[in-house]
Amino acid sequence: MKTFVLDTNVLIHDPDAFLFFKNSEIIIPITVIEELDGLKRATDERGRAARAISRNLNALRNGGRLSDGVKLKNGSVLKIVLGAQSEKHLPFAASLADNRILSIVLDVQSQKKDEKVVFITKDINLRIKAEVLGIDAQDYEKEKVSVEDLYNGWREMEVADSDVDAFYAGKKMTAPSDFLANECVVLKGKNSGSSAIAKYNFREKSLRPLFHQNASPWGLKPLNVHQKFAFELLLCNDINLVTLIGVPGAGKTLISLACGMQKVLEEKSYAKLFIARPVVPMGRDIGYLPGTKEEKLTSWMGAIYDNFEFLLEKKSPGADISSKVSYLFDTGALEIEALTYIRGRSLPNQYIIIDDAQNLTPHEVKTIISRAGSGTKIILTGDPHQIDNPYLDASSNGLTNLVERFKGQEMYGHITFNKTERSALAALASELL
Repeated sequence: MKTFVLDTNVLIHDPDAFLFFKNSEIIIPITVIEELDGLKRATDERGRAARAISRNLNALRNGGRLSDGVKLKNGSVLKIVLGAQSEKHLPFAASLADNRILSIVLDVQSQKKDEKVVFITKDINLRIKAEVLGIDAQDYEKEKVSVEDLYNGWREMEVADSDVDAFYAGKKMTAPSDFLANECVVLKGKNSGSSAIAKYNFREKSLRPLFHQNASPWGLKPLNVHQKFAFELLLCNDINLVTLIGVPGAGKTLISLACGMQKVLEEKSYAKLFIARPVVPMGRDIGYLPGTKEEKLTSWMGAIYDNFEFLLEKKSPGADISSKVSYLFDTGALEIEALTYIRGRSLPNQYIIIDDAQNLTPHEVKTIISRAGSGTKIILTGDPHQIDNPYLDASSNGLTNLVERFKGQEMYGHITFNKTERSALAALASELL
């Protein structure tokens, strides 16, 4: 039987993490409980996770004493330990919680010399310190996905020139069996250079032309085939969940806003355009922001406002943009919010855009999608290689995990962008830096 010692950040990342390890002994150091106690009053996602873990552990007390070990349904035993009664195993300052946790891991390891003891933490530096001490330290990999092998949402397929002509004539083509629902494709003729773009119809098991192939929502025209595919998914009412990932400057946020404004303000398909993003700073935080919640959000939502004003100016050149924005807020057609306040809400018949979703954990993404009411469409955008959350990476964040879990679902669509359209300079920076 293996023994796994869990760090605080693992439980914050996934409150049910102790259920992931089957037929093993799960040890939670008492220092972890102390850290959870310090987080329980926080109003953010960490505080909610800390309270959820405390409730889960308290419920387990009905099955016995946690200090002696409680049997779990998955065949494992969960135990909370105090660790060494002295500091003989502690080569670092005992004042730091991380070092006290390492001391407990060393103590457990000394008691189980003939068993495999693994320390699970999402803290990279703590894994390095653990390795120096001779501890087998690993990341929590329940949601790990391979970014290199991540579903693209589109593909290129070489076909006979006659097949391209037949597709244009019949508006339909039989698809290979490995296509997924709403997957897009570029059909390329072998010799003539002719081409066509299509989307896989799951129910018919065939390729069909894009229904919104010539769309220009809010006056915005696609600059490449990836944006055409994205327009198709964003404008289709039958697709309730869309993810857009890729390089900076690909237009993910801009085209999502344009399609959202088209569906809400022009077509009236949804009652409101709801836009949110996680409040995670890049680099050193500047600290407290004065003003009302709306004034604080202006700083965090700068990218959203920039794109929004660009689209309004494009639609009505020379108009008073600030008054138009105020009007949309006053009428309730537009709402911009921090994700901190989305929990507990029910959002029916809304077009929801979650920007910078790569900074969300899988649990947070689940929380957001579970807010969707009847008739709501959710779009998540982001770049898995631009993560500011210290405990996430390109393989473990909620956005890539969502792509991997939802691919093939009939109500889901996804596009990966690999070309930037912001500027020649931005494109060169994405390639060289």
